[in-house]
Amino acid sequence: MIGKDPLDLDGQVALVTGAGQGAGRGIALALAHHNAGGVAVNDFVLERAEAVAGEIRELGVPAVAVQADVGERSSVAAAFGKATAALGPITLLVNNAGNAGPQRDMGFSPPFWEADPEEWDRFMRTNLFGVMNCCHIAIPAMIEQGRGRVVTVVSDSGRVGEARLAAYSAAKAGAAALMRSLAKETGKHNITCNAISLSTLEPAMDAEQLEQLYANERVKAQLSRYTIRRFGQPEDVANMALFLCSEAAAWITGQTYPVNGGYSFAQ
Repeated sequence: MIGKDPLDLDGQVALVTGAGQGAGRGIALALAHHNAGGVAVNDFVLERAEAVAGEIRELGVPAVAVQADVGERSSVAAAFGKATAALGPITLLVNNAGNAGPQRDMGFSPPFWEADPEEWDRFMRTNLFGVMNCCHIAIPAMIEQGRGRVVTVVSDSGRVGEARLAAYSAAKAGAAALMRSLAKETGKHNITCNAISLSTLEPAMDAEQLEQLYANERVKAQLSRYTIRRFGQPEDVANMALFLCSEAAAWITGQTYPVNGGYSFAQ
């Protein structure tokens, strides 16, 4: 053995929200592969969370499925309680739950001035208030343990804005700002707080469906905006989340990292 793996998580326990599929599943598995002491898999669909928890246990890593809609604080508190009882204190939190929460079809809104204000809530409660709920419950335990990592998945919509997604963009921008504020509050406790800004991930489809997708002229036009001419994969965000959870990123906090194939550039 030449040296210690810089991404080794030293047996810490993680909770990943929205981890029943896609990027969240990829993040949960990446943490398990790098010596997490346990992984709590959250999803608002329990069966999805249980399936991913099963995959993690097959790797020899303890895992538990915890159902919760992150927009409901009491539900989040119960999920953290179950996870802590099963696995021990949680010092790694990845806020991945997003889009429109339990309402799967995010869709585009009408122009902001024509939108029903009640429409804003489904974006705010998951993408901003959900992150606030999880952080509010997780951070005291991290302070008690004397270490912690908070990683929040946001969106390039929150960095550069996106037409007809004003509420979603605002919620994601708010979550990134929350990470910066919490970084200043928690740094003295050896806790880091960072955000990952994503663009579009490739949808989960079979080969034939993907071929049809990429043949679509609108999709071709969308891909032309990416310097790297493809949509993202779960592994792309999982690798960054793993890095930010590891000791390799011990002196990095309050930052937002674009993982977006060059859709937009950070300054």
